[in-house]
Amino acid sequence: MPVDEGTRSYDAVIVGGGHNGLVAAAYLARAGRSVLVLERLGHTGGAAVSTRPFAGVDARLSRYSYLVSLLPRKIVRDLGLRFQVRGRTVSSYTPTERGGRATGLLVGGGERRTREAFARLTGGEREYAAWQRFYGMTGRVAERVFPTLTEPLPGRDELRRRIDDDTAWRALFEEPIGVAVEENFTDDLVRGVVLTDALIGTFADAHDPSLAQNRCFLYHVIGGGTGAWDVPVGGMGALTDALAAAARTAGAVIATGHEAVRIDTDGRTAEVTYRTADGEGVAAARHVLVNASPQELAALLGDPPPEPAEGAQLKVNMLLTRLPRLRDDAVDPREAFAGTFHIAEGYRQLATAHAQAAAGELPAAPPSEIYCHSLTDPTILGPGLAGRGYQTLTLFGLHTPARLFARDNDAVREELLKATLAQLDAHLAEPLADCLATDADGRPCIEAKTPLDLEQDLRLPGGNIFHRALSWPYAAEDTGRWGVETGHPGVLLCGAGAVRGGGVSGVPGHNAAMAVLEA
Repeated sequence: MPVDEGTRSYDAVIVGGGHNGLVAAAYLARAGRSVLVLERLGHTGGAAVSTRPFAGVDARLSRYSYLVSLLPRKIVRDLGLRFQVRGRTVSSYTPTERGGRATGLLVGGGERRTREAFARLTGGEREYAAWQRFYGMTGRVAERVFPTLTEPLPGRDELRRRIDDDTAWRALFEEPIGVAVEENFTDDLVRGVVLTDALIGTFADAHDPSLAQNRCFLYHVIGGGTGAWDVPVGGMGALTDALAAAARTAGAVIATGHEAVRIDTDGRTAEVTYRTADGEGVAAARHVLVNASPQELAALLGDPPPEPAEGAQLKVNMLLTRLPRLRDDAVDPREAFAGTFHIAEGYRQLATAHAQAAAGELPAAPPSEIYCHSLTDPTILGPGLAGRGYQTLTLFGLHTPARLFARDNDAVREELLKATLAQLDAHLAEPLADCLATDADGRPCIEAKTPLDLEQDLRLPGGNIFHRALSWPYAAEDTGRWGVETGHPGVLLCGAGAVRGGGVSGVPGHNAAMAVLEA
């Protein structure tokens, strides 16, 4: 909707209508503040949207972000959102070949089945016992850390006291995660399954001294206080549609097709200049909340830009007429694809892929993971497709930094997609291509997005899905009380680049709103 030109001043102007901006808008409007949301695109949602990407096909897919773990139930309750998630009965399946025989590791379906799966793969009880101990430890950390995400930032020592486990603190916060993985597990495949949570959208080795992989791992195991990753019912767009509805119902004005181009502030008030198809306008505000990357924030303010960010993932959406059969006939494809289906993610394979990409080459065996949304939530498929057994597949590839696509994004995308699907086909009893549906124009229902595509589509810097390297969830010298403060009083960063940002969480939006209400 257009901005009411007669109302130029607001308590808060929010730049960007992604999920964090909508969370902040809903909280502030419900607190009686006047709120304007400026969204560049013709719709809200940012990366958390559902779309029908295939011409003439009634399948509404979570095009970019696709699973939910870090969204606190507190936000859902506080805002009265009509939004649900469903758990997955299977955590993961990882196919492999041992002794010339197709086999794999199925985690889920109950403790007995998981224990038996470990024993079949590894020949004993040791790895499963280590698995229980390790994830018992991360579970205890999750219980203590997750509630702090919507509180003022704790200090490092305070967070350590809350965790109250020196072994866990050392493993997760002080030493490269590769040390803990190698100390606890001996099987290469099991080690790889554990490590993958440290590499989602993060280009790092298991022993990277920066500990970027540790921060990524931490955010992937603390969600909801359990580390569970759930499926959004109706697709990810169901969340942002519910958030937009909550914000509008509370009185917020959401203006799509309004691109913020400049922020001027004197430390007490600010003005946001925006551009539309009809020209420019200005909105004044006591507070400006920027739901965009730190790079975009700096550009709006005329500040020096922060260090460049770089994404490192391939996102592929597919629609199938049926799930493919597996070479490992001991596992039902409906179970294997219901959780996370790991491909080329053994521990040594991950290290090799990282080394090749760091040397400027595409990984010879690109690692990736897949899951089938429609097995848990068939509502994203039209009745005709669901009735005929169609299924979706979402693939997320690792160790593919943006720099690899700079020479020719289209050509490298196709090369990488072909190599990635070949790794999957190696574990299938039939080619995936035989299972792909076709759209109204007869084209296979498959689309791939590189970091450069995400930068172009969503203005993610370098295609980085976290906007920049993830931060530790505790205070540092320049983080401020809530982790959303900037060098400009009254201007807050409420996007994924805030402290405790990243993922579909709403946490930066909540925390920026709390900072405004405290002020």
